[in-house]
Amino acid sequence: MAKRKVCVVITARPSYSRVKTVLGALRDCDDTELQLVVAASALLKRYGRTVQMIEEEGFPITARVFSVLEGEGPTAMARSTGLGLLDLSTVLDNLQPDVVVTNGDRYETLATAVATSYMNIPLAHIQGGEVTGSIDEKVRHAVTKLSDLHFVATMGAARRVEQMGEDPSAVFCTGCPGIDLVAEILDSPQLDFDPFEKYGGVGTFPDLSRGYLVVMQHPVTTEYQEARQQVLETLKAVHHLQLPALWFWPNVDAGSDGTSAGIRRFREQENPENLHFFKNMIPRDFLRLLSNARCLVGNSSVGIREGAFLGVPVVNVGTRQMGRERGQNVVDVDHNHRAIEEAIVRQVAHGPYEQDHLYGDGQSGERIGYLLATTALRCSKRWVDSPAESSPVGHTIPLTLLKAA
Repeated sequence: MAKRKVCVVITARPSYSRVKTVLGALRDCDDTELQLVVAASALLKRYGRTVQMIEEEGFPITARVFSVLEGEGPTAMARSTGLGLLDLSTVLDNLQPDVVVTNGDRYETLATAVATSYMNIPLAHIQGGEVTGSIDEKVRHAVTKLSDLHFVATMGAARRVEQMGEDPSAVFCTGCPGIDLVAEILDSPQLDFDPFEKYGGVGTFPDLSRGYLVVMQHPVTTEYQEARQQVLETLKAVHHLQLPALWFWPNVDAGSDGTSAGIRRFREQENPENLHFFKNMIPRDFLRLLSNARCLVGNSSVGIREGAFLGVPVVNVGTRQMGRERGQNVVDVDHNHRAIEEAIVRQVAHGPYEQDHLYGDGQSGERIGYLLATTALRCSKRWVDSPAESSPVGHTIPLTLLKAA
């Protein structure tokens, strides 16, 4: 019997870490042929050239799609989505996959979903049903309605997907594959590399031996005109505390130019001795860095998901993660340097939190790989009224089923 051709599309730095264990499960499965398409900012050097990491970690790339236009404003996002749709449709026509896998809520995800749906190819969506702020939520729910299989991270997300009329038999509560990488490093979480020596970056080289902060702040696409001022508030707070801070460059979104310009201007004017800036790291190195941090600051979903599993204190700034399910490790503040600084002080004083398995138990990639290899595929569906509140939601795939397969 012919192998099932599973095409996974990776479009950005976070997308890779969130599907890496899925890629491994598909590559190692005798019944699947992995087709890996790398596109958009995952190909660009200015955002850390994720494609190089993918190749170095042993995943052959089937096709590349260059689809990001300069500008990093709303118009550029819309046009990049259109360009991605054009080029991805050609790639999918050449590959003829049996199923396409997309992840998350970025605008490139929407291009993948539209191309796949119009070409009558079944679409599997990872991490649907979640609630957040900005344009991401519109995109995520739109992709849900275009998808045929749903691999969600939490039972709350599963319920929301079903409330959107999706067939409960196609909704699987698998957990988030990004948690799998966190689980792998917990056996030996020590920081076993020098981040400055291995990844270079820009800035001074603060002493990390007494602890450090990790900062990841992206623009909010519905507040993109405020991106520069918003990041300046965080910069002021982190600089004033004088704790060593390892700061990661923002994603390519509307407002990224403002965020980047704010960082550069602050760096030139203040010459902060406690800040060092990186473009990217391989997922395991980043998670090891995060697990040893005294606090994560910014607005990345890493703090909500991986941070909860690690028990790392998080100061979540602004509205970008508004409404997302979270553990006890997260404190929310507005874009105000005094509020941010006070929250960091409280979180550092608190220290590590207990682990929270809200977003998974470390076996999500195996579950998703198994389902992609075995689940009946379809690309047509009808609205299904959501069940009563007390009814079972989604499907949790037990690990014993995976081991017996």
